Amino acid sequence: MEGRKAYRIGIDVGGTFTKAVLVDDDTHEIVGRYSTLTTHGGARGVAEGVVEVFRRVLEGSHVAPEEVVFLAHSTTQATNALLEGDVAPVGIVAIASGPAAALAAKQSRIDGIELAPGRTLHPGHRFIKGEELSDATAAEAVRALLQEEGAKVIVATSAFGVDDGSDEEAIRAAAAAQGLPVTCGHEISKLYGLATRTRTAVINASILPRMIETADMTQRSVREAGIAAPLMIMRGDGGVMDVNEMRRRPAMTMLSGPAASVAGALMHLRISDGIYFEVGGTSTNIGVIRNGRPTVKYARVGGHETYVSSLDVRVLGIAGGSLVRVAGGRLVDVGPRSAHIAGLVYAAFADPEAFAGAAVELFQPGPGEAADHVSIRGADGARYAITTTCAANVLGYARPGMHAFGNPDAARAAMAPLAALLGISVEDTARQILERATDKIIPVVGQLVAEYGLDNDQSMLVGEGGGAGALMPFAAGRLGLRHVISPDAEVISSIGVALALVREVVERVVADPTPEDLRAIRREALDAVVRLGAAADTVEVTIEVDAHSQRVRATAVGASEMRARSHRKRLGEAEARAVAARSMGVPLAATAVTGATDGMRLIQARIDGRHSLRAVDLDGAIRIQRSSAAVERAHASDALAALQGKWNGADEMFLVLGAHVVDLSGISGRDQAMAVARTELDGVPADTTVLLVAALK
Repeated sequence: MEGRKAYRIGIDVGGTFTKAVLVDDDTHEIVGRYSTLTTHGGARGVAEGVVEVFRRVLEGSHVAPEEVVFLAHSTTQATNALLEGDVAPVGIVAIASGPAAALAAKQSRIDGIELAPGRTLHPGHRFIKGEELSDATAAEAVRALLQEEGAKVIVATSAFGVDDGSDEEAIRAAAAAQGLPVTCGHEISKLYGLATRTRTAVINASILPRMIETADMTQRSVREAGIAAPLMIMRGDGGVMDVNEMRRRPAMTMLSGPAASVAGALMHLRISDGIYFEVGGTSTNIGVIRNGRPTVKYARVGGHETYVSSLDVRVLGIAGGSLVRVAGGRLVDVGPRSAHIAGLVYAAFADPEAFAGAAVELFQPGPGEAADHVSIRGADGARYAITTTCAANVLGYARPGMHAFGNPDAARAAMAPLAALLGISVEDTARQILERATDKIIPVVGQLVAEYGLDNDQSMLVGEGGGAGALMPFAAGRLGLRHVISPDAEVISSIGVALALVREVVERVVADPTPEDLRAIRREALDAVVRLGAAADTVEVTIEVDAHSQRVRATAVGASEMRARSHRKRLGEAEARAVAARSMGVPLAATAVTGATDGMRLIQARIDGRHSLRAVDLDGAIRIQRSSAAVERAHASDALAALQGKWNGADEMFLVLGAHVVDLSGISGRDQAMAVARTELDGVPADTTVLLVAALK
C-alpha cells in the first residue's frame, strides 16, 4: 500500500445509536463520522446498521474501500441477549474417568442461570464415564440432548479438559455430525474449577447461534463492499479479536461497549492512569485505567462467577439526561429516570423564548414510578426536561466544544420556575442538582481509589461520552482532582474501536512458577495473540502472578497485522519533557530527564517534596505516571541484583527495557517477581541499558 492513504474504521453499536468514525492510519485524525439508529429490528439485526454506517462514512469521506486496513465494531448483542434471556437451549455432555467421575458428574450439572425476570437458562445434562467414551456413546448423548431436552447447542466439558481436551473434541465431532454448534470447556478457559468452567461454557454456548449468524451477515457485507481487511470485534476486556474467534467465544464480547470507550482513552487521549467516566444520557460507567491497562475482573452472570474477563465497571443510574425530582418544596433526588426514557427534550437545547411564562409540571414517567419528576411546560405547550446537563449549562461547567453545551440562557429561563418553587436562586438550584447527582459518584471514586491503591496522580478523572461535560467538571471540583474531557467525547467509543489493539489472555494454575514456566506461558500468550491477527513485532506481554491463588496470567496485546507500522513521529527530548510538564502541571524548566532507553524517557520534577515521574515513549504516550518515584540505571547483566537492592521500601517496581514496561506490581511475591524479571531479561544483550523505577504510593 506504498504511497496510498490508509484508514481505520471503528463502529460502536450502542443501545440507541450505531456510530462510525473513519480515522487516518498515520495521523489518527478523524476524517469522517456517521450515525444511525441501531437496527435491533432489522432483517439482518444489528448487522444492518453496522453495514450502513461503514458504507456511509466511506461515501461521505470519499475514501475507497481498498484503502481501509482495519475495521472493527463493538457489539451489545452478547450482553443484551443475556440480559433479555434471548438465548438458545444448551445441552451439556460431561466426561470424567476413575475416582473423579462421581464428583465431576455432580459439578458439571449446572443449576438454572437466571438471566432476566422469568427467564432462566436450564441446561440439559448427560454424563459419560471416560472409560466408556466412544463415537457411539458420544453420538447417543448428543442425540438425547437434542431430542429429549431440545438442545440447539452443545457444551463439551471434561474434568481434566484443561490438560487434555481430546475427550471434549470427541463430543464436538459427534455434535457437528448432527448439525449442532459446540463450545468446549478447554477453549473457554485453562483454569481448573470444573463447575465455573462449565458454567462459562454454557453461557458462551447459549449465545453462540445468534452471534454466528450476525458475524456471518456482517462479514459477508464487508466483503461485498470491497473491504479486504480482517473484521475485528471488540472484547469486553479492552482489546479486539478476529471475527472467526468471536464465532468460538462470543461471551468475550460482553461489556464491549464500555470497553470501547476505555480503548479510546488509552489510544486517543493517551491516558496511562486515571478513573474513567463514560457518561451517557441514562447511565454512567466508571472504572480504572492503571499502568496503561484497564482493570478487569471475572464477569458475573445471573449472580454466578464465570471465567470471562471483562472490565471492572461500576454502573450508576446518573448521567447527562437524569431527571430532577422534587417533593414538599425541596429537591429530593436526581435520576435514575432520564429524559430520553421519558421522551422529553432537554431544556438546555431549546430556545429561551419557549420558557416565557413557563411553569413546573410534575409527572410520572412510567407505571409504578413516583409522580414527582420535574418537567417544564413551555409557552408553546410542549414539555421539557430539567437535567444535569441543564444545570451544568447554567453554572458554566458545560463549555463550547463539549457535546453537553447547549444554550445557557434557555437553561436559566427553564430553571427559573423550579427555583421559584424551591425558594432559592436559579444558580443555587443548578448547584443543588449537580450536588445531588455527584453525591452518587463521589463514594464510587473513593471505593476505586482505595481498592486499587491509587495515588493523587492516578486519580485524575477522564470524561468520555456525550454527557461527560454535564457531570465531570463539577465532580472533579468537589473531589479536588484534575480532569480531562475528550474533544470527541460523544464518539470516543467508536474511536476506541478503531484504535484498539488485538488482545489475548492466557491463564494457568501453577504452584511456585519457575522462570521456565513463565517463559512458556509468555510464549503461549504471544503465539495466541499473533494467531488472532497481531503483528508479532508489536506484541507486548504482561505477566501477573498471584501466589495465593497460584494463578499466572499473561496478557498479550499488539497491533493488527494489516495496520502495524513504524512510529508516526519520534518525539525529541524537549517534546517529551513538554508532555511530562503538562501532565505534572509544572513549568518545562522544572523537569529533567533522569533516565532514557532507545524507546523511553523517564522525566521527573520535584513537587511538594516528592519526585514526580512520567515515563514518555517515542509516540508521546505516558507509560508510567507516579507522584513519587526513584529511578536507577543498570545494565541487563546486573539488573537483577539492582532490582533486589531497590525492592525494600518500594510499593511498586517497574523495569523499562527499550520501549517495553515490565510492571512487577501485579505480582504478589518477590520470588515470583524476580522470576518474571529474569524471564524478561533473558536474551537481552548484557550491556543494554535497563531502567528500574521504584514507586511509593
